[in-house]
Amino acid sequence: MNRRRFVCAAAAGVAALAGSRGLRAAQDDLVIRGGRVIDPSLRLDAVGDVAVAGGRITAVGQGIAGDAAEVVDATGRLVVPGLLDIHTHYARDLEGARVGLAGGVTGWIDAGSGGADQIDEMAAVVRSSPQPAAVLINIGRAGILPDGDTMDLRLADVDAATDAVSRHRDVVAGVKVRLTRGVAADDVEVLRRAQEVASSFGLPVMAHIGQTASPLPLLLDEMKPGDIVTHMFAPPPNSILDGEGRVFPEVLAARRQGVWFDVANGRTGHLRWDTFDAILATGFWPDTVSTDGNTTSATAESVIDFPNVLSKFLNLGLPLDEVIGLATANASRVFPLLRDRGTLNVGAPADIAVLELREGTFQFVDNYGNTRTGNQRLFPAGTVLGGRLVEQA
Repeated sequence: MNRRRFVCAAAAGVAALAGSRGLRAAQDDLVIRGGRVIDPSLRLDAVGDVAVAGGRITAVGQGIAGDAAEVVDATGRLVVPGLLDIHTHYARDLEGARVGLAGGVTGWIDAGSGGADQIDEMAAVVRSSPQPAAVLINIGRAGILPDGDTMDLRLADVDAATDAVSRHRDVVAGVKVRLTRGVAADDVEVLRRAQEVASSFGLPVMAHIGQTASPLPLLLDEMKPGDIVTHMFAPPPNSILDGEGRVFPEVLAARRQGVWFDVANGRTGHLRWDTFDAILATGFWPDTVSTDGNTTSATAESVIDFPNVLSKFLNLGLPLDEVIGLATANASRVFPLLRDRGTLNVGAPADIAVLELREGTFQFVDNYGNTRTGNQRLFPAGTVLGGRLVEQA
């Protein structure tokens, strides 16, 4: 669908949704009025209003009338589905969820902050989160270690991880494995053990790649449909590019077979501008964007918040609606927990991010202190979670 046809479809979609009176409450709890409503799941991109009642979206359209209990003027701003961050480290403490909310995040996955030895504490954080949340249990039972999660192969403890998932199946969404050289003693064996645990419960594995001892094609042989390759822009050695700067055929085959490729921006070793440019030049774009953020990300120039990370792709010329889709509609498909999120469809949970798109001169930083300049940047301007406007600190 070309851009012109997209806009026409969006206008038709807005009109159709605005006519869905059967789902409207007598009085809406909240109306966000006059913003540019962008929802890739519905092919919507038009100025309009979003109405909410009972924690659900009741209408999206133009000129929504009614005596809502609360009205938010979003003129000049973007109104999009709540952002879904599938690679965070928010389960380390209760502050993580609040940090996410401030950046428009209405659903998150913790990607292996802890293993079997920390599962009870992480599960408690997840269950206390205001947003839908879950953890990927680290196959290394002691979690992230300065000397390497599984440099001692005994720490890749299948029995301990299996027991931990069994006790907290409601909050475990998968298994995380970090495969960088110096983190895993035998990356192939560690990945196999992660798959053994995950397969017992029908769960995906998220594999942290980049600077591995083994070539990436060898690791991909151990991955299955529904698994996630994270840090897809990690520089060599053993990135997703071969020595000639081409995407490995095995990477293309993995995507065709249902493996997801995620950004996980992070702050150390995961994104370098030259590798970033080389991968995108091949036409291999990510399935999802995530932050790899934690409670201190606001002070890390390479992350700051989710809108800042998304802005890196916006400044490469990717259309705004597609950038939003990488953090909403696409992300909602990766984990069952998020399946009914990432949309403004009538009847969906009323999770909404209000963003401001500013024009100017902005600096964007990779994980190696290299900067590049862009002329657009997204900023968080408000979050609605479960139909309620989140008060920012």
